[in-house]
Amino acid sequence: MLCEVEDVGAILPMGIPARIFYIAMRLSPPSIRSRMWKALYQKMANSESDSEFRFMNYGFIDECPIKLEESDEPDRMFIQLYHMNVRDIELFDKDVLEIGSGRGGGASWIAKSMNPKSLVAIDYSGHAIKLCKDWYAEQENLTFIEGNAEKIPLESESFDIVYNVESSHCYANVPAFLKEASRVLKPGGFFCWTDIRDRETMSEMEKQFLDSGFKIESKEEITDNVVAALRKIEKGRRKQIQDKAPTFLRKSFETFGGVPGTPVFESFNNGKLNYFRYLLSKRES
Repeated sequence: MLCEVEDVGAILPMGIPARIFYIAMRLSPPSIRSRMWKALYQKMANSESDSEFRFMNYGFIDECPIKLEESDEPDRMFIQLYHMNVRDIELFDKDVLEIGSGRGGGASWIAKSMNPKSLVAIDYSGHAIKLCKDWYAEQENLTFIEGNAEKIPLESESFDIVYNVESSHCYANVPAFLKEASRVLKPGGFFCWTDIRDRETMSEMEKQFLDSGFKIESKEEITDNVVAALRKIEKGRRKQIQDKAPTFLRKSFETFGGVPGTPVFESFNNGKLNYFRYLLSKRES
């Protein structure tokens, strides 16, 4: 059986639990889809409180590897995806917002390594936010708050830079998210975005960027770099899923996690799915 992955665009074969979830998503209105995603991530955050598990993204093999502290080396692939997303702009002494911060590893690394004046990280999962507040309490320039990407609880034009990493494909209303990202960004500020889409859906999203008040400064497909990272982390990701996930959910979790041999991974290989990065700026009135 095939199932369409929400807001990615591709039709992929899924395990039974994943098929049920995505079929329900497709049949539900946006408000219900948002609640379903929130329930899923709340459950994941609540069931996995291991402080060593601070990243959920697919990773990125960088042709010019960045220098990391020894303590960050185990998470190199994941950190490099964050670095790739923001590396073309200066974050020093800026007010920065991450939308969809997950378990906070990326926000923590950016806050300590790129020295923004402030970094506010929002996520839909209250459980994830609680973990992050405990784990990163000593970082004075980093704040975590619970919030919906489609209705951000922050003032308009309050950030110099907004970024979003491998999160927006989970949103029920992407145009609403983009309009909110534009609203909280200062005129002339930058929006750094990276995520999964098929080419047709990405073409439509480009129009949504423009309709939301953004100018496209640069764009790039980075699928090969992400696939290389997924190959490199395969052993660790499989073990993590085997150790943590219930037996009947392992196939679905492996698919969500892009493990080699699963439908998501093979769709990267055959070109059905692609991974993109965009640097955008907010047009000045």
